[in-house]
Formats: sequence, C-alpha cells, structure tokens
Amino acid sequence: MLLQGAADGSLELRAESDGSRLLKGRFPYNSLATLSDGGRRGRPRKERFAPGAFRYSVKAQSPINLLIGHDFGKPLAARNTGTLELTDTDEALTFEARITPEVAETSFARDALALLQAGLAVGISPGFRIPPERTVENAETIEDEDPAEGEAIIRTINEAILRELSLVTNPAYPEAQVEARSWDAAQPARIARPPMLWFYR
Repeated sequence: MLLQGAADGSLELRAESDGSRLLKGRFPYNSLATLSDGGRRGRPRKERFAPGAFRYSVKAQSPINLLIGHDFGKPLAARNTGTLELTDTDEALTFEARITPEVAETSFARDALALLQAGLAVGISPGFRIPPERTVENAETIEDEDPAEGEAIIRTINEAILRELSLVTNPAYPEAQVEARSWDAAQPARIARPPMLWFYR
C-alpha cells in the first residue's frame, strides 16, 4: 500500500542556461500533522515523521521519482536518470531535481512550473510504504498526546520506504511556511497553507 503524506517545506526554482530548471526543496522531520479532528465523538489523529525515517531509501539508492500530484504519468525527475538527488539529515529530507528542457516543455511540466512560480503549488508530499513488521519491528509507533496539549492519538513513522516526492497545492503542516522563489525574484513569496488530510491508497 502506497501512502501519501504532505508537509510544508521550502522550494527554490532556478532557470539554467541550457533551458533546464533546477528545483530544490525539503521535507522537514518532527513536524506534527493533524489527519483528523475526530469528528463528533472520536479522538483527533495526528502524525509525524521521525528524523531519518527515509534514510534507508536514500542510502539504498532506491528508485525514487519527483512527480506532480502523486501521478506517475507526470514525472519531473528521477533518481535512475541522474536528475534527482536526495540528502537525508536529522532535520529534513532535502532534494535537488534537474528538470531537463525536454521535460520542461511538456504540458504538465509547464503547468506545474507556472503554478510553482505563482506560489500556488509549493507543497512537498512523499509517497511511501511502511515496511512489513517482520523486517522492521518498530517502523511505526502509536501513543497518546500529552494531556496538557490535547487528547489526540499520535502516530510516529520511524521508518518508511520512499517511492516518490510530489509537488502539491495543499500541504499538511499549517505551522510551517512554504517558500517558492524564482531565481530572478527580489524576495521569496511566503505563503501559509491550511491543513490537508493524508491520503491512503
């Protein structure tokens, strides 16, 4: 099962002399996202990624793509073509993607880059799987929120198998801000985003 989460991070877009686009971004760890408010009778549910949750996928050189909206029919870059580089730290998963001139000229890439430069699609969302319990015993943990802060059920993802990263319009973490910057812009546009539910398929 592929899971799709979203987090606010920052994106930087730069035009290169050969017609390609260089896109940089980050997915922060330890940010808490509200998945559900619990409705009328249930408890709220929240989720976060522990530092290094994607470290195995990064070190293993797993095939990972940069997509638009989790659509494998709309790829912008990929590890196996040398156009996507990932770096994992205790603070965040960062990436650098080179969108080649050929890809940049496709209709979906032109639309995505236009939305990005307009500040409308500046979220970063990972598509991932939780490894089987037989291979990773504590890939995820569930705990109650500190009663002083609330009554939510909190799920922490300690290890996940990363399949792709996507540009999205509505990332999950409202406490962070997203920055999208064109290389020739004088000031970055900073936009606060409302929360989004995680999607499972």
